[in-house]
Amino acid sequence: MKHSLYAGATVLALTAGMAGAEQVTVFGPWLGPDQENVEDVLAAFAAASGHDVRYVGSDSFEQQIMVDAEAGSAPNVAIFPQPGLASDMASRGFLTPLAGGTGDWVRDNYAAGQSWVDLGTYADASGNNQHYGFFYKVDVKSLVWYSPENFEDAGYDVPTTMEELKELSDQIVADGETPWCIGLGSGGATGWPATDWVEDMMLRTQPPDVYDDWVSNEMPFTDPKVVAAIEEFGTFARNDSYVAGGASVVASTDFRDSPKGLFSSPPQCYLHRQASFIPAFFPEGTVVGEDADFFYFPAYAGKDLGSPVLGSGTLWAITNDSPAAHDLIGFLQTVEAHEIWMAKGGFLTPLKGVDSSKFADAPTAKMNDILLGATTFRFDGSDLMPGGVGAGSFWTGMVDYAGGKSAAEVAAEIQSSWDALK
Repeated sequence: MKHSLYAGATVLALTAGMAGAEQVTVFGPWLGPDQENVEDVLAAFAAASGHDVRYVGSDSFEQQIMVDAEAGSAPNVAIFPQPGLASDMASRGFLTPLAGGTGDWVRDNYAAGQSWVDLGTYADASGNNQHYGFFYKVDVKSLVWYSPENFEDAGYDVPTTMEELKELSDQIVADGETPWCIGLGSGGATGWPATDWVEDMMLRTQPPDVYDDWVSNEMPFTDPKVVAAIEEFGTFARNDSYVAGGASVVASTDFRDSPKGLFSSPPQCYLHRQASFIPAFFPEGTVVGEDADFFYFPAYAGKDLGSPVLGSGTLWAITNDSPAAHDLIGFLQTVEAHEIWMAKGGFLTPLKGVDSSKFADAPTAKMNDILLGATTFRFDGSDLMPGGVGAGSFWTGMVDYAGGKSAAEVAAEIQSSWDALK
């Protein structure tokens, strides 16, 4: 089916090109404020198109969308928090490919555009690759948080390469201080913060196709490249002089408590690597951009692997084909669709044409600049692995590694658990 709006069109131009008015049902994971935000975006689409757009959110989206698809009652458009489920549904014939030219538009208009095309491309029921997923609303994980006041007092500069980051860590130790706060505790999900570290290290020590082979297990966990990435994490997390409280407390420190050392007096640490959501766990009243700031978790200057960014995001896919469903995907290709949510906060986008002054605040605009500067974007690898690995043995293996097991031994155990699932 070749029905689409014209990429990069304005809302006014869209109005003239729409099909006849239809009802469009949209199902996604958002409730609360995010539901209000997406409904505002969809209201703009409805006003431009004349379509009757209805959104339903659920905290059990992953289970319900599969039930609806199997019952033949899927919504027109579903919003997936992870590519894995979308890929599974595509292979069962439950998704409709996006309109011809959508992939070209993404490639041309998104920073690291080919990465986003690849993340939305899956095998259909016949095993042929098709472009099914359009990413809209993204999160960034490759961030290091710090206190500007602490840096100023100590005379430290923000590092721009991994070599400089390690030099800064050594300098902080030489000054009698502790560079890092790291915590892996998260109740039943303990260990996941370390998987993010390892994923970032894979992207900084190997080309992106190696990362892809690892995430799909075409390259086993026991490969020396993976073991080396785990050990890169250990360079920071298993060094007693690098970690507040010593390496022995890394696994038991709750990730929500771990950044608080940045704000103690005197500081217990100067650096904390964590995703864009972590300010929610900073001390009350902390102002990002003043009391706390962040920089890009840098790449190695000596490895020439560009500026990779690790993150996550939601992809929109057509689960019940209709002309209006394609119109909605077309609307998401407009600057307006992105800037509506940008102004409300909590929204990042790889779309190169947006006006950064429309972001709700300066820190979000700065974070988005990191996304726009990416030469490669890769989705959180553990989220793409089978649940028994990505949300199981990988987590527990990282806890074991932080506790002293060798990277090779941990990697072998994780690989054995993956083999058992095949």
